[in-house]
Amino acid sequence: MKLHTLKPAEGSGKDRKRIGRGQGSTRGGTSTKGHKGQQSRSGYTYREWFEGGQMPLYRRIPKFGFKNRNRVEYKVINIDQLQKFADAAKGLDKVDHAFLQENGLINSANDLVKVLGRGELKTKLTVTLNKFSKTAREAIEKAGGQVIEI
Repeated sequence: MKLHTLKPAEGSGKDRKRIGRGQGSTRGGTSTKGHKGQQSRSGYTYREWFEGGQMPLYRRIPKFGFKNRNRVEYKVINIDQLQKFADAAKGLDKVDHAFLQENGLINSANDLVKVLGRGELKTKLTVTLNKFSKTAREAIEKAGGQVIEI
């Protein structure tokens, strides 16, 4: 068997419709396109979402929403998560971007991080991050730690 001798099975292939080959072919004249109109012209295309002149779906549905282009997005970490890390790593006294990245809480050192006040902190920590809620700041300082906002 050679590649140039391969053929489809008998009856499995279908001949394409040859249009515009004269009146005797039954597909001459207007070549199955009918008379006049946009669809009979060469180069005719239509948008996939065209609905035949009906008011299209994207115009029937009302617009809503707003994206604030000045939004600053923070990764969020709570006090109870800091306490878990302090319990797991005995001798932990400093939490910063590098520490959070090592432990998989943030993807890169450039991520902005905000500390929120859920939970309770019993360990003295120096936390150097981007933003702190009022309750988180109070909880860290109450435990004897230090808050450094960068």
